[in-house]
Amino acid sequence: MNDMTQTRLIADEIVLRDEERQPCEIWTRVMGYHRPVSSFNIGKKGEFHERRFFVEWRAPIAD
Repeated sequence: MNDMTQTRLIADEIVLRDEERQPCEIWTRVMGYHRPVSSFNIGKKGEFHERRFFVEWRAPIAD
């Protein structure tokens, strides 16, 4: 088990300039395996950006 009593937040200490930052690579699951979106062709990238999240609502319980 880790002893968390000596840990401290370092978020206040790290400051990055814009030229030090790098883009985040986005991966998605396609046909049973994971691929980076950056490797998609232009049509597949368009399909990816049109995706919507599925929200399933809880069914009402009958009394």
